[in-house]
Amino acid sequence: MAVTWVLKPEDVARIRFAFSPMWELVASLRTLQDPSRQSIHLPWIKAVRPRLARLDLDELFALVPPSGYLADFITPPPETPLPDFVAELALVRGTPPERARSEVATIAGTDRALLDRFTADPAAGVARVADALETYWRECFEEFWPRVYGLLERDVLRRSRQLAQGGARELFAGLGPAVEWTGEQLLIDRPWCHAGGLHGDGLLLVPSAFYWPSVAVMSAPYQSMLVYPVLGVGTLWEQGPPPAPGALAALIGRSRAQILLALAEPSTTSALAARMSLTPGAVSQHLGVLSDGGLTVGLRLGKQVVYRRTAAGDMLAAASP
Repeated sequence: MAVTWVLKPEDVARIRFAFSPMWELVASLRTLQDPSRQSIHLPWIKAVRPRLARLDLDELFALVPPSGYLADFITPPPETPLPDFVAELALVRGTPPERARSEVATIAGTDRALLDRFTADPAAGVARVADALETYWRECFEEFWPRVYGLLERDVLRRSRQLAQGGARELFAGLGPAVEWTGEQLLIDRPWCHAGGLHGDGLLLVPSAFYWPSVAVMSAPYQSMLVYPVLGVGTLWEQGPPPAPGALAALIGRSRAQILLALAEPSTTSALAARMSLTPGAVSQHLGVLSDGGLTVGLRLGKQVVYRRTAAGDMLAAASP
């Protein structure tokens, strides 16, 4: 079985990219339930497992079974290219109760008593689920999000260039064996069969690290969306500071060279400090020097500042032997 979407020229012209902290958060619930499916994320599982005992995730697990359909309302398509968790959580909280009831009634293979409790009072259920997602994010995911963010951002930049240079055919050919583009139809290998076109809103493409290596789709009444496996997921949980090549270290200092190389993926001061075995204050000072030199730049992401290399920083890092 496969999803079959007919893409009109105007749909192809309206292809856009985004990524979603809420999607990653919800997908990670499946990772917790079936770690063997995604052993790539074992470092994260080991880090958060001790925290799970103080959380009540039963209702979330009921809405997100290890396989099959999960409630769409807890994974709303992102409305902007760079959504933050607070904005997406507001979308979940604003779900019409009857829509939530209908979706939850479709779920199979999980605790029926919990699902019945939800459908008996879907307004209260939406509120409970949103609260549980917020707590789970804060306790188990927020500190890791900058690392995931960096991986997803690089993928979006890469795919956007691919679309601009090679068009839809080259783009879809690179999304994995589950996606096939015929020139008119997009065929997606999923255990759900739907034929037809999009519903006038173009196509949203969303990379995912925690749904990797699978694909997922959403359609009416939501924005038409294809979730595809992000590239480079094997690098997500690499630990330890990168080596600082001698020439680069001699030029800007060993610690600054290590930080610059580590910023191949965007990161926060605290994450860099942990990786470099330096104090946050020392890392902040080094980042200040690198930023003043035009090699790095800080971008605010919610309550955090995420640092990344500039084009000049990329060139200097790439030139290092």
